[in-house]
Amino acid sequence: MLEIKNERIAIPVVLFAGLLWSFGPLIVRYMDQPNLVPWQYLFTRGIVIFLILNIYLFFEEGKYFYKNYFKIGLSGIIGGCGLGIAMITFIWSITNTSAAITLLCLAAMPFITALLGFLFLKETISYNVWIAIIVAATGIAIMALGNTQTTSLLGLVFGLISAIGFSVFSVSLRWRKETPKFTTVAIAGLFCAIVSSAILLNDEVSFISSSYNEGLFAIHGTVVCLGLILYSIGSKAIPAAELTLLSLTEIIGGIFWVWLPLFGINEIPSNNTIIGGFLIFLSISHYSLTIKTNRRFIALN
Repeated sequence: MLEIKNERIAIPVVLFAGLLWSFGPLIVRYMDQPNLVPWQYLFTRGIVIFLILNIYLFFEEGKYFYKNYFKIGLSGIIGGCGLGIAMITFIWSITNTSAAITLLCLAAMPFITALLGFLFLKETISYNVWIAIIVAATGIAIMALGNTQTTSLLGLVFGLISAIGFSVFSVSLRWRKETPKFTTVAIAGLFCAIVSSAILLNDEVSFISSSYNEGLFAIHGTVVCLGLILYSIGSKAIPAAELTLLSLTEIIGGIFWVWLPLFGINEIPSNNTIIGGFLIFLSISHYSLTIKTNRRFIALN
């Protein structure tokens, strides 16, 4: 697999990956009533992710790339299902609350990952990291207090579940480092497609939305895959601390695009979201300084 060993080149590559991912919320906002077609969205996006990653693996590893599926083991299955659940709850979150709240919940992923690693892998959590976790939790609580509407609060809960799903995926990779990472993500896409198919068949609903929506579903899946490939290529040359900070590109960009009047969404975060988000950013900065000498990778690599 192509790797970039020069950090000066790797940083802009990872930043560009985050920039690509940041357009995800904007793409969802452009969809026609996505809250009414979540399973069609998940079906198409899941198929696109599965196909693109397998095509990439074919060109990267040759015709025997399929053997990766025999190597995933229990960790790969758990990680794929966790990531699949994260993808499912992401669309339920962002269609029930603001993009800012959904993204800020995802920003708390490093802390949820640290907690899961502590519980299941017996990884130690330093005093400073506990402080960062408490500050981030306070930020999320402030955002929750500002969401008095049932649907908006439900969106925040789904956002947290999505973050937990991503963290389960990250922890599964730490549990068994030889787990094929791209294959695990491809399984997550397949998981979404299978779950969506079962629900659509049970409800006797069409698998296909409008051509306009289907195009956006496919674009979102493609953006996810391209960002993932770029992130993978660049992240191995960047320490965990810098990666954690660089991951904020997706969060800040996603909030900015749906606010920017140029794109016509004009989604302005509430005061509670701004205060809570500031605390989360503060905790991430503190966390990054704490793990400055740690070369372990926090996210997918």
